[in-house]
This record gives sequence, C-alpha cells and structure tokens, in this order.
Amino acid sequence: MTTPQWLGRSYTETSSMYSETPMSESETPILERDSLQMAQDQPDPAVEAVLRPRTLSALMILLSCLLYVAVTPDIDSTETNVKLGITAAVACFVFIGMLQFRDGPFVRPHVVFWRAVLSLSVLYQMALVFFLFLNKHQARQMLKFVYPELGVALPDRSYAEGCDLTLDNFKNQIDIFVLAHILGWYAKALILRDYWFCWILSIMFEVMEYSLQHQLANFAECWWDHWILDVLICNWAGIYLGMKTCQYFEVKHYSWAGHFRHIKGIKGKAKRAVQQFTPHDWTRFEWKTTNSFKRWIAVLALLVVFLQCEINCFYLKYLVWVPPEHPLLTYRLILMFFFALPATREAYQYLVDRNTKRFGPHAWTMLANIFTETLICIKYGRGEFPEPAPLPVVLFWSFFTTGLVSYTVWRFWWLPKARKNKATTEQRKSQ
Repeated sequence: MTTPQWLGRSYTETSSMYSETPMSESETPILERDSLQMAQDQPDPAVEAVLRPRTLSALMILLSCLLYVAVTPDIDSTETNVKLGITAAVACFVFIGMLQFRDGPFVRPHVVFWRAVLSLSVLYQMALVFFLFLNKHQARQMLKFVYPELGVALPDRSYAEGCDLTLDNFKNQIDIFVLAHILGWYAKALILRDYWFCWILSIMFEVMEYSLQHQLANFAECWWDHWILDVLICNWAGIYLGMKTCQYFEVKHYSWAGHFRHIKGIKGKAKRAVQQFTPHDWTRFEWKTTNSFKRWIAVLALLVVFLQCEINCFYLKYLVWVPPEHPLLTYRLILMFFFALPATREAYQYLVDRNTKRFGPHAWTMLANIFTETLICIKYGRGEFPEPAPLPVVLFWSFFTTGLVSYTVWRFWWLPKARKNKATTEQRKSQ
C-alpha cells in the first residue's frame, strides 16, 4: 500500500540535514524509484512581502509590547498577574521561535506557522518536565490554579453495562464523542496515509482497551461497542475520509504561478488566498514494512509510539482529574495532531534517506513529549492500580510477543539464510 505525503519538501539548511533527492537504502529496494523527489516552495510574488524576513522589525514590535506592559498600572491580583505572565512568556517564546527556529518539512500555509508548532512542542516538553518533578497531588492543584473547576476526583464510569445488542442500547452510546472519534481517525489517516497502518492501529487500540480495563474503568465496553461502533463505524469512517482526502491531494493539479493582480475578479483572488492554506504539493511515500529489518523495527516502533500517545491521554486525565469533556484535553489533541504531522514526515525521511543522519527537530521533540508523558503516568500511577493484570491478558501478550519475535526471526534471519543456501546448492548442481 502506497501512501501520499502531505506538504513535503526537503530542508535547505547548510547543515544538509535533509537532501533534495532522498535515496533509498542500498541494501533493499525500499522505493521503486531512485529517489523521493521533494518539492521546493518558491515564494509567490503575491505574498513575497510577507515571506521576506523582518527580524529587526519583529524585535521592535516585541519590545514595544513589553514596554507597554512596563508602563501600564499594576494589577493587584497575584493570580491574574501570574496567569498573564505565563501567557505572555509562552507567547514571547513562540514569537522568538517563529523568527529563529529553522524551517521544517512543510511550507503551507507558511514556514513560520510550522516554526510556531515546533515552539509549542518545545514548550509542551518543558511543561511536562516541570510536572514530572511534582507529585500527583501538586499537579492537580497546579491545574486547579489555572482551571478552578478542576481538582475534583472523577467518578469511575464503565461502558460495559446493558450489553445486549438492541437499538436502544446502541442509540444510548451515540453522543458527541462519536464525532470526536471520527475526527480523530480522520486526523490519524492524514498523518500516516496508509490504510493498513491505520487499521492495525485501530484494532490494536481496542486490544489495549481490553488489556487495561482492569485499571481504567472507562476502557470497559460492550463487545459491539468495541468492534461495531468503534472499529467498523467510527474508525472506518474516519480512515476512509482521511484516505480519500489524501488521494484528492495526490491527484490534484497544483498551480501557484501568477500575481494577485493578474487574477481577475474578487472570486478568483479569494480562491487563490484560500489555496495558500492547502498543500503546496503532495509527494508519495511508501512504508513497505517487511522489505528490511530496519523498516520492520521502525514501523513497529512507530506503531508503539502512536498507541502510547493514545493511552497517555486516558491515563493523564484519570490521574490528574480532568473530565473527558474538559477543553484541556481538546487542546492536547489538537496540539498532538499538529506536532505529529511534521514529526511523522521527518521520521519517514530519516528512515528512507541515507543522507539524513539524524532525526528532525519535530520528530525528536514529539518523541520526547510522548516518552515524558509516559514517565508522568508511571510516577503518578504508583498506588493507583493495585489490581494485577488478569491471566487471559498475560497469556495473550505472552503468545503475541512470542509470535512477533518468531516471525521476525523467520522473516529476517531464517528465510534469507534458507534462500541463500538454496541458491548456493542450485549453483553447485548447475556446475
């Protein structure tokens, strides 16, 4: 299964972190073509003035804003001052990152936007490290300071009640989270751009819910909720729409030439303005999981990272008492979506391009985010989950791990060795 790449281009930094024509690994034909052609974004004359760097002007704007804060009357509320100060510090860091961070792999709607995304990813990592040094009680109070409605223990809610497959029971499970479920898998399809990868991830997440429902009650669902409502309806709809979007951008003709003043009519100018927020180009890339041992391990690792990112959300909201409908969780999901888009692109570039010697900054920071979230879950989870894993769960993962390791050994060691021995034997017979 081949999958398109969204908004792809190579880096142009002198460090040559990315090459303009990434080549396949020498030991295996990962790509059927000689290179993965990456398109360079040429500044449009219509927005050239906006694209031109103006760092000194930006510095003056930043200092002017700080000057305004310094000369305005003080606010007596300590709580208000702290919240405003934190917000201003975040905005200042993002502003600096937009100017000083190097360009990422995406260029639409603007390289500055993706620098801002990287800045937010770095800030999120710093916040996670800060929370890692708190205990769970302090973390709950810290969140309560920002959101006064938090700090209240969440009730345990199980969805595994009334599991008869009736129309009424099915309707009772339909809520706003069904739409969120579909949108979530639509986003994952845009990130991974592969039917098989998305379906494996979808099924494995349901398996993880079965495996962890002894710790989190909301993982307990009726069988039809797992496999019909979630997998066959919500997940399928999101994956299908996401892949159709990928296919649309793959076959779409892109034309960026022409100045705004050469476009006739307000409608034409408005259409060109909207196109600035669509992909500049769409480069196809391929996972080809079993083509090499490196590919196999990399795709398995990516699958684990995606699953861990999903699971972290459920554990974090349980441990720091954030209800499912709270906007804080929505903010995290939106941020993770924008973090994952360039991160997955950079991880793929690192995998297939032998001239790429290190992870890109988006991929590096995203991996740090997920790992640090996991460490927080482990730390805050001490004493929270005394019930041991059920025997069926232990047996399933024992057999699954054994089968996975056995297949890996067979596919990448025994089978190549057997083919080599067979070829040697046939060569001797022919002589």
